[in-house]
Amino acid sequence: MRFPATGSPLKAVLWDMDGTIVDTEPYWIAAERALVEAHGGTWSHDQAMQLVGQSLTFSAGLLQQAGVELEIREIIDALTAQVISSVQQQVPWRPGARELLEELHLAGVRCALVTMSEGPLARQVVASLPRPYFEVLVTGDTVTQGKPHPEAYLTAVELLQESDPDLGIQHCVALEDSVPGVAAAVASGVATVAVPHIVPLPDDGSYALWDSLAGRGLVELEALLPGAQATVPAATAAGDSRG
Repeated sequence: MRFPATGSPLKAVLWDMDGTIVDTEPYWIAAERALVEAHGGTWSHDQAMQLVGQSLTFSAGLLQQAGVELEIREIIDALTAQVISSVQQQVPWRPGARELLEELHLAGVRCALVTMSEGPLARQVVASLPRPYFEVLVTGDTVTQGKPHPEAYLTAVELLQESDPDLGIQHCVALEDSVPGVAAAVASGVATVAVPHIVPLPDDGSYALWDSLAGRGLVELEALLPGAQATVPAATAAGDSRG
């Protein structure tokens, strides 16, 4: 059952998936390495870091450059199948993600998943959660331009507006962990929280920077909305910046 939000200015939270809800990046890196090595190439840590948060089409192109002699679609299917297999064995939840999802659910704040992973993997992760937290799923195979382009985030807002025309970008917060993801969310105009995981992120003032979602809640998210009065300590609202 969904409870109505009681006067909260926050109407929706737009969630990245890989690295934000689940720590699947090691699964992706292992799948990439195995595929490159199967085609006689080598795959370095630096090469793997270039793919974090990117669209699968972009990633497949770099894998081709590394020696994978398959078509883009074949590469995407091979990587996704391997990551799904790994998730089916163990879902590597990120700290605080499930707790925050539950709090938002009980407060009546809607959630959308905005990921560059494709539908089969996104649905596998969503099905592993205890409740149907996500009303909307925007996946890499449903947009024409992947992150860092803002299309995926703008699409999520448009889908949420179908059942609430009064919902606007100013009522939403995005949660991201990667450089391309943060760039996409910021470019869409949505207030953005960066929770860096695999790749560090600078604090340039265009988004809040948090060390973790653990211990974070509705109040901190509301404080990030345009025009919101800070109801939490300044350091928390700013995002516990890293050096």
